[in-house]
Amino acid sequence: MNSRLLGAGTVLALLATVAAMPSASPAPVPAAKPLPLGDPGLTETRTTETLQPGVTLTRIERGAGTPPLPWTVEVPVPGGTGSPDPDAPPAALRDRASAEELAAELTGDGFAARVEEVTTPAVADFAGGTLGWRVRVGTYDGRAAANAVRARLADAGYRGSATYTGWDGDPGVRGSWRIDVLTVDPRAFRGGLVASYGPDLVSREKTTELAAAAGATAGVNAGFFVLDPRAGAPGDPAGIGVYDGRLLSEPVGTRPALVLHDSARGTRVERLGWRGRVTAPGGALPLDGVDRVPGLIRNCGGTADDTPTAHARHDVTCTDDDEVVAFTEEYGPRTPAGDGVEAVLDAHGRVVALRSPRGGPLPAGGSSVQATGAQAGELAALARPGGKLRIRHGLRDDRGRPVPTPPGTAVVNGGPELVRDGRTHVTPAADGMVRPDDPSFYYGWMHKRNPRTFAGVDAAGRTVLVTADGRATDSLGLSVPESAAVARALGLRDAVNLDGGGSTTMAVGGEVVGDPSDGAGERPVGDALLILPNRR
Repeated sequence: MNSRLLGAGTVLALLATVAAMPSASPAPVPAAKPLPLGDPGLTETRTTETLQPGVTLTRIERGAGTPPLPWTVEVPVPGGTGSPDPDAPPAALRDRASAEELAAELTGDGFAARVEEVTTPAVADFAGGTLGWRVRVGTYDGRAAANAVRARLADAGYRGSATYTGWDGDPGVRGSWRIDVLTVDPRAFRGGLVASYGPDLVSREKTTELAAAAGATAGVNAGFFVLDPRAGAPGDPAGIGVYDGRLLSEPVGTRPALVLHDSARGTRVERLGWRGRVTAPGGALPLDGVDRVPGLIRNCGGTADDTPTAHARHDVTCTDDDEVVAFTEEYGPRTPAGDGVEAVLDAHGRVVALRSPRGGPLPAGGSSVQATGAQAGELAALARPGGKLRIRHGLRDDRGRPVPTPPGTAVVNGGPELVRDGRTHVTPAADGMVRPDDPSFYYGWMHKRNPRTFAGVDAAGRTVLVTADGRATDSLGLSVPESAAVARALGLRDAVNLDGGGSTTMAVGGEVVGDPSDGAGERPVGDALLILPNRR
């Protein structure tokens, strides 16, 4: 396990304890209120150390040392002869008839196949219930035995994957969890709480690299970001991004975001929209985006003419051939290349060049506006060389009122909500995780256990950053509903899910805390939340 060991001179305390006791060497202490994970009888310990005044790190281990659960092999289900779409590609979940048809075929070929109904709990805006039926083969004591059967399945013409049953998301199971919690108390904190994207938006860096570059005491990965070049520029936020008060990426619809201030006071979860426009003496054009590849809207949630939808749709890239996008120097060394027009502005907002095709470097302190499709001619007519263009944009709350972002403000994208006003409030439908035509997405993303990162604020006004290791037999991870339950158990008044899976990383003192789940180790991410040392 690649986890940071707590050093001498730390402070031990329960997470809920405000007064801490100095100790020469740390030792686990029992939790006062166990986390609502797995069998209620599982053992649980918490170990807390003070990283700097006002900042603590707590390691929670639940169910350590419990006997392992079995492995199995999950076989994707094609559309059967009675399926509404028999030509659809195989999926983890299907209708019952299709699953039973596949199981019968597997049984006939000598495999111990079974059909399992998958049900999921109701949440704030999704009724839950039966998601579908899956097909599995056998139960095995370890991964090696499951992989041997998977190889036999492949030889017989079937696809399959070895799966640890502890990752299923079923309540009440035995198992083990490993969760790390950073708590920032503004009453004692004299450092800085910031979001960082690194040298530019389109470069991905590891959380440890972002923390080291800023001299941070600790940090966690933050918002969702573009990973595939076909979805935009890798590293670019896939949703809102405000850094030191500057809006460098527009919101995805009104998905929830984590709003922070460098003082660690006033942290909140809020649903934010935005408006933007480019103006000149001859007219104005509405902005579609900021610092992203025109025509590609990762996680959707853009304008009415986007395809296939203007609503948020997680892990989907919507398209729009006719867009106007503003760029800053923070985007990267060069703006995106492609068909269309680009008005290049100097530091005073004066048009110094019109580029077609678009793409290239920006002048020092400068910016640009790119337009594609039908909007290209509109921008060319508006942006006269030597004249001025004014780029204006800002955030709006759910009532349409402006939301100021002064220097020291950071906003990172997330979703779904987990807790609102102290109550569980999970919002996958509003935030694009529910696909009526694809229950397998909800099954894998929401229902099953995965590594998770989430954040929020407790009733005392403390900012809380949480990571949960996952995709391992000794740390199962969390479903999204379980993340909400853990957030409430930790006392969070408001909380939001951040990017997880292979992105989930906590860094403390230049080292990774926990075990990132990617096979290659720590994943480079789009941005991170960082806790800076006390100001001198």
